[in-house]
Amino acid sequence: MNANKPYQRAGSVIVAASTCWGIGISCVGNVHAKRDPAARLAMLRRNQGLWVAGQFLAAAGTMAVPIGFVRFAQAIRSRPAKSLAAGAAAALLAGAPLFVLALADRASDLEKFAYRRGPSWPFLTYSGLHIGGLAALGAGLLFLPLKPWTGVTAAASAPLFGAILAGTKDIPPFVFYLVETAVGVQLMRYEEPGLAAGSQRGGEGHG
Repeated sequence: MNANKPYQRAGSVIVAASTCWGIGISCVGNVHAKRDPAARLAMLRRNQGLWVAGQFLAAAGTMAVPIGFVRFAQAIRSRPAKSLAAGAAAALLAGAPLFVLALADRASDLEKFAYRRGPSWPFLTYSGLHIGGLAALGAGLLFLPLKPWTGVTAAASAPLFGAILAGTKDIPPFVFYLVETAVGVQLMRYEEPGLAAGSQRGGEGHG
């Protein structure tokens, strides 16, 4: 890992895991737009192998994204930011298994998913924890010398997503991963100015 980029590894995990999730959830992407349950079921049956593979990919991404945020929290030295990032990671870790269970249910029972017959509480709990995690993450990022939009975006998304979830009892999970991917990219790119300047001076001294 580049010593000047303390969050590069964590950001890489977040971006890779979010990409994996996105690919998995998009394998039979049009199915989510179908309003007719019978049409959804027919599409799933035509693409069953691809659908099942996609749920496995999405599950892998769901579990890996929180690991990236755990690594991020471990790399932070500032106490307030570290505590908030750790809280965000804990919320994402707690919620991830619930969505993985929902994905497993989708893969094993096409009809139940097509007709929306499964219980809603696992997804709602997962979404609530994810929104709480984004709120804590955004607050933590604002304590760090990253570009301010990183923390503002994460923090501002939490009440917006919360209002959507409260009003509709549903929310497309890709909105969470879009925000987290943006944060991950910024973590990958961030360089600590003090370390970079120190390294440059050290190189000049040996010349």
